[in-house]
Amino acid sequence: MVSPSIIVLAMNNLGPSAGQFDMSTTASTTGNNGFSYSRDFFADLVDAALAHAKKLGASDAGAEASEGCGLSVSVRKGDLENVERNRDKSLGVTVYVGNRRGNASTSDFSMRAIEQTVQAAFDIARFTAEDPAAGLPDECDVVSLQEASRDLDLFHPWTIQSPEAADLARAAEAAAFDTDSRITNSEGASVSAQQSHFFSAHTHGFRGGYASSRHTLSVSPIAGFGDDMQRDYWFSSQRRSEDLASPAAVGRYAAERSLSRLGSRKIATTECPVLFESPLASGLLGALVQAISGSALYRKSTFLLDSLGKRMLPKHIQLLEDPTIQRGKGSSPFDDEGVKVQARSVIEDGRVQGYFLGSYSARKLGMRTTGNAGGSHNLVLTSSLTQPSDDLNAMLVKLGTGLFVTELMGQGVNYVTGDYSRGASGFWVEQGRIAFPVHEITIAGNMKDMLAGIEAVGSDAYTYGAKTVGSILINRMKLAGS
Repeated sequence: MVSPSIIVLAMNNLGPSAGQFDMSTTASTTGNNGFSYSRDFFADLVDAALAHAKKLGASDAGAEASEGCGLSVSVRKGDLENVERNRDKSLGVTVYVGNRRGNASTSDFSMRAIEQTVQAAFDIARFTAEDPAAGLPDECDVVSLQEASRDLDLFHPWTIQSPEAADLARAAEAAAFDTDSRITNSEGASVSAQQSHFFSAHTHGFRGGYASSRHTLSVSPIAGFGDDMQRDYWFSSQRRSEDLASPAAVGRYAAERSLSRLGSRKIATTECPVLFESPLASGLLGALVQAISGSALYRKSTFLLDSLGKRMLPKHIQLLEDPTIQRGKGSSPFDDEGVKVQARSVIEDGRVQGYFLGSYSARKLGMRTTGNAGGSHNLVLTSSLTQPSDDLNAMLVKLGTGLFVTELMGQGVNYVTGDYSRGASGFWVEQGRIAFPVHEITIAGNMKDMLAGIEAVGSDAYTYGAKTVGSILINRMKLAGS
């Protein structure tokens, strides 16, 4: 039998790269990147589009050519379910006629199709209403050619074939079944190997592009029989296949998570402290980012309006952004507009030091772009109070008596008011120890109060996408139960 305390130990010890599996035999070592088009071809394509836009009379223009390809394989109870190979390509063109903007795209790379696409974008721009904020980024903000070519080690193609991918997925699922006889079913396991590249340029001097990769292994086992059946999952996602956790580690941990939920019960409606597991804590960070992003700010649809320079989080909280981390999932030498990026402090001692702005939203707000067209880059939220010993066990002790949340359902965040309400499941904790699993509850509060009520951040930091944060303890939330 897998006890809750064993699950806590597993949560403490199993990071995204724990139990690494040697996949070097299937990683690319030949230099064959698997793409159909070269970067030089894309550069010629983009240059042809920009030249035609100028010929038509556009005041400014930008274009991007891209290609993506990959393999996805899934199995269920050992049987092959799906094998999918994807390959897509696109040329997107943006044309400006003064302060009027038009955009069009095509997957046809013939010269005739390029000219038709540019013409379509130009025609849209001519009949679009003027927008004083529309336009390419200011030339002073555009990344230099040297900075644009910075190598951040983002591209590691995986030449795995479908039989080998299916074997890895089966191994992960088999590890889940082997963990405990109460793992009785499975929603399947999957392996995905994806890669893409692009080249982009515009008439304010930007030229750049790069290739990137993302590989994933996941499994979702089901525990129990009859009326008491519980599902959970785990995954590993990395830019290099060699960095993926082993199928055995992923399968075993996914099984332990499912087993720990058996015997879940409802709890009475109450108010108490809530501890968010580190992967879920990244969702709170995502809500913070959304609330101080340009589109929400200039539309005045955020609960953190006019928060620049104000303390909106406790003094012990810091938030850093670094687009230059080697192999980072949110790394890039420039943003989606070709604007230069750099490491910066977004939250310092609880104060909002900067927003997330692209050129358009910056102009709407009378500010300057922060290089965040397309989103944030590699965020790390920390607390000056965190000690190396503040693992999950220590965070449960800090929680005392309250709710430890491991799953959230629904999209219950109102960004205008900050009201927060999500379906949840996890564990009820008494005096710092897990008492029993709980489900079918709702947690509610206000994001402004929740952010201000962060009491502690764990040392159990986990990188989910491009956000890194440990478990987060909120001082008080409402729980709606039975």
